[in-house]
Amino acid sequence: MIEPRLSAEMIVQSLLRKVNQEGGFGTVIQKGDRISGAILIICLEKGKDPRLLEKMPSLDGPSIWQVIWSQPTDKQGNLQEYLDRRSKFDPDLWLIELDIPDAEQLVAEMT
Repeated sequence: MIEPRLSAEMIVQSLLRKVNQEGGFGTVIQKGDRISGAILIICLEKGKDPRLLEKMPSLDGPSIWQVIWSQPTDKQGNLQEYLDRRSKFDPDLWLIELDIPDAEQLVAEMT
C-alpha cells in the first residue's frame, strides 16, 4: 500500500519557513516538479563547508535524509559540477540552500 506524502513544493516551503523562523537563510536555487520532484539540500553554516542532503529510501522504514556530498569550501567547484550533472539528468529536481547551524538536524526534524 502506498503511504500518503507531502508534495515536494510543500516540503520545500516548510523547510524555508522553518529556517527563516530559526534566524537562518534559505533559498530555492532550482524549482522542480511541484508534486514529486526530488529535493537536494545544500547545507551551509556561515556560508562555509557545504554538505548536500538527499532523501534516501530505507530498507526498514520511512525514507531518511542522508549526506551524499561533503567537502571543504575551497573545492566547491566539484560540488557545482555534480549539481549541474544531476540537473541535466533530472530536470524535475529541486535544489535549495539552507544557511543555518545544524541544518541536517533541522531537516531531519521537519520531515
